[in-house]
Amino acid sequence: MKKRLLYLTGIFLFLSISQSTLANETTADMGEMVVTATRTQISLDKIGGNSVTVITSEEIQAKQQNSVADLLRGIPGIDLVSNGGPGTATTVFTRGADSKNTLVLIDGIMLNDVSGANRGADLANINVDNIQQIEVIRGAMSVMYGSNATAGVINIITQKGKKAPSASVKFEAGSYGTWKAGANASGATEKINFALSASKTEIDGYSIANDDNSDIPRGDSTNEDDGYENTTLSGNVGIDITDNFNISALARYMDSDVDTDAYNWGGYSEDGDANTESNQTLAKINIHNKLFNNLLDSNLSWQMSRQDRDYFENGDMTSTYDGDTDTFSWQGDLDFDFHVLSIGASYLDESMKSESFGAWGSKFEKKSADTKSYWIQDQIIGMDDLVIIAGVRLDDHETFGDKTTWRLAPSYTIAQTGTTLKASYGTGFRAPSLYELYNPSYGNSDLDAEESNGWDVGVEQQFLNGTATVGLTYFAMDYDNRIDFDATTWTYTQADGETKTKGVEFFAGWEPLDTLAFMLNYTYTDTEDPDGESLVRRPENKVSLNTRYGFLEKGVLNLDVQWVDERKASPYANDKNGNAVGTLDSYTLVNLAASWTVNSHVQLFGRVDNLFDEFYEEAFSYAQAGVSAYAGIKLTY
Repeated sequence: MKKRLLYLTGIFLFLSISQSTLANETTADMGEMVVTATRTQISLDKIGGNSVTVITSEEIQAKQQNSVADLLRGIPGIDLVSNGGPGTATTVFTRGADSKNTLVLIDGIMLNDVSGANRGADLANINVDNIQQIEVIRGAMSVMYGSNATAGVINIITQKGKKAPSASVKFEAGSYGTWKAGANASGATEKINFALSASKTEIDGYSIANDDNSDIPRGDSTNEDDGYENTTLSGNVGIDITDNFNISALARYMDSDVDTDAYNWGGYSEDGDANTESNQTLAKINIHNKLFNNLLDSNLSWQMSRQDRDYFENGDMTSTYDGDTDTFSWQGDLDFDFHVLSIGASYLDESMKSESFGAWGSKFEKKSADTKSYWIQDQIIGMDDLVIIAGVRLDDHETFGDKTTWRLAPSYTIAQTGTTLKASYGTGFRAPSLYELYNPSYGNSDLDAEESNGWDVGVEQQFLNGTATVGLTYFAMDYDNRIDFDATTWTYTQADGETKTKGVEFFAGWEPLDTLAFMLNYTYTDTEDPDGESLVRRPENKVSLNTRYGFLEKGVLNLDVQWVDERKASPYANDKNGNAVGTLDSYTLVNLAASWTVNSHVQLFGRVDNLFDEFYEEAFSYAQAGVSAYAGIKLTY
């Protein structure tokens, strides 16, 4: 209780300080723009053949979910797997590819954990408190983003100070002993803009390996609660030195502690003292300059990530992992009106170390690798109907030498019929992670880089005077030298042959009224390894339906319905009798949220997740939450 009182006091102090420094100036709104598809600011109608989904701030507010992972679950071509409740490991699969093939960014800073087994991203601890929008790009994106972007990129963009200065506090409480408090402040003067955010979440939790799944192997009862705590601090500031020269800086700190069930070879057992502590610090400094009468738009930046994960049992540390990245990059964009030519270069230094303790302990001495990258991209956007985006990249990896990738993404719009035809083709490569190469127990220094190519073709059609849009895209991706863990040799090896993913993404959106919107998404995914087996935890079919309705000028209702097909379970998933689980059951999830704006200073909100109390697991023996309800209040100054 004292911790909560101290935290509330800190929030109000934070707001008081913020309010006293704000001035009453505003900055212009950039409108409906995206940056991730081309690494330049561009309107959505000029993104060429890129497959892009944008989650807007309005959608984030309407859905009321607390984690970025939950916002992504309804996106076409995106599947997420969580090992249970809040704070547990959460991975993302894009178009059926492994999690290591998706690059996740926060304001352009790499979130992927270089100390992780495959350098994938864990989305467990990213809350939504200061998120402006999320841009999801599906398809081969190595040309602009390098090694981890062979299947796609997710860029989480935080709020910047743009409008009249304001500050807010938010409090929420609900099921499973959930308590959350947060504060935000942002604003802009003629020369300076800033945004600050702080949040604290505490959840008593529920049993992840609970008795509702009678097939789980158990050494004891597992009905104890698995709790979670998260503290997130973030801030950014931009200073306009002149009209053409700007310096900006941002930082984000995420600290979490999540309880887990111990596994003692005989099965899961109750263990309130098994937990994982994790913290990650992200930072970036960017120098932006417009030169030669605004012909050249130049961005020079440094960014870093520091990741620390510690595992405990009964208060004793069992293992620790540390991963660091530093990236220096420059990109210059030459705007010739008819087309935009981008030229860039970067230097990435990554390192990791780890240590495990006890009878089977080992020490992973610090290992590092660097990559020098050079790229060029041309966006031909000056014609009304035709957009062509093409690029090529050279990566010089310290261990694997030079790799060249390229990409082409055209689109053609028939204005008379409201039809857009689009396509893309790209190649990619992924260097093995430091863990895969050098882990003293499982590593394999003889691994080669993974190589890939992918293409898609699609059509989008507008109806009803532009209030309705339907889109259909077919995609296919091939991966050579796919790296996976071999349970026979207990080491990382490479598949002998191609791993293939293919499928269809469909969406239909309709806004019959300014206050009413429907969105239907469907994804079909077919995966196959060189032995003809499907990849684990990827549903073949997935459907999501979102309905958002504004009423009486103050209220918003949001309904999300999602059906996920059965999935192949991990080969290591055995039931209590030692038999392979085989498949995970399909499930239907219904979430309902509502908000009411009392006045310009007060908003009430609430939601019910898993409305019909469906029992389901995204990974065997890791239960998701049952029906749960939450309510809160937001105060704006």
